[in-house]
Amino acid sequence: MFFMGTYTPKLDDKGRLILPAKFRDRLAEGLVVTQGQEKCLDVFPSDVFMEEADRARAKGMTSRSGRDQIRMLFASAEEVVPDKQGRIAVPPPLREYAAISRDVVVIGAMDRVEIWEPSRWRDYNAAAQENFAELDEDGVPQD
Repeated sequence: MFFMGTYTPKLDDKGRLILPAKFRDRLAEGLVVTQGQEKCLDVFPSDVFMEEADRARAKGMTSRSGRDQIRMLFASAEEVVPDKQGRIAVPPPLREYAAISRDVVVIGAMDRVEIWEPSRWRDYNAAAQENFAELDEDGVPQD
């Protein structure tokens, strides 16, 4: 199952997020929230997070990029199990990293979910749409 779609839930006063209904079954057994790239948060099903960990481990500790990936992936990671209402607590350090307060944008990103601060998502999405519009059939920007 792939995660797809864009949703605009709100965090409650306790920093909890109600996961979109379409995502809940896949994430019900547990998930990992961690820092993502472009200052968003990545939400991985636990098994997918372990696959990411295996890929990072395969790079090895002698590789600078491998060490960096392991540090970024694990240092901020939090294991979470959604409650019966499909809510997850987003830890304060992760909310601070992603600059999210109440309003958020939650997107499906194939094998993971991303949580974005709305203005960051708008800016990223606008730039990405420009680049996407200029790709040729090989995925290379046209001149």
